[in-house]
Amino acid sequence: MSSLFDLTGHVALVTGGNSGIGLGMADALAAHGAAVAIWGTNPAKNTAAAERLRAHGGQVLDVVCDVGDHDAVIAAMAHTVETLGRLDSCFVNAGVGGQAPSFVGMTEEEWRRVMRVNLDGAFFTAQEAVKRMVDQQPQGGSVVFTTSGSALYGQQRGQHYGGSKGALISMMKGIAVEHARHGIRCNAVLPGWIESEMTAPALGWDTFVQKVLPRVPMRRWGSPDDFAGLAVYLASRASSYHTGDVITIDGGYHSF
Repeated sequence: MSSLFDLTGHVALVTGGNSGIGLGMADALAAHGAAVAIWGTNPAKNTAAAERLRAHGGQVLDVVCDVGDHDAVIAAMAHTVETLGRLDSCFVNAGVGGQAPSFVGMTEEEWRRVMRVNLDGAFFTAQEAVKRMVDQQPQGGSVVFTTSGSALYGQQRGQHYGGSKGALISMMKGIAVEHARHGIRCNAVLPGWIESEMTAPALGWDTFVQKVLPRVPMRRWGSPDDFAGLAVYLASRASSYHTGDVITIDGGYHSF
């Protein structure tokens, strides 16, 4: 059974792979034998993350890329494929948080700041990845989006954030249906409250912790390591018939 999850010879890309959920995914992929590319906007964080991944003994590429810049994504994808030889899985994980003083007080600038990365950047990245995977058929590949509970339940003062994450689910399902014929499967991961730089302000606020943590049946926040096994599964041949799905990793939060 272990061979199902052997990623030797596999090439994976994780955007936003230098911290948080993305790094948890990238670390697991590297540990199971994949060559891994991580994209991020912070060179120092990229370097530190790449050093951690290289401890597993495989090939690692770190690229400075702002996914909201279409030309930058095209160039980064070309560099990634040229350096690592192919692309077998793409974890479209890069994103930014967003919160306005109110819905009516949300500025156009704030709306566009979030959409630029969370939706436009996801589209640019996924499109370039799928292009490569179509060319590789019948091997195809796996595309995985990171969405959010706000995609299903909304977010007050964060309608732009929830809207962007809801759109990812629709895009994911469309890719899954259209490109199954090319051997490409596409899914989304829906996290609960996970310890990361993005969630640090909320998880460090006593009032929030007192009100929200009791609503998590497992009585703890999630960690990036909680996404390790799922990343390996979705990259591996074990998930060869799994597509068009939203997989929730939330400690039971959205069920309570």
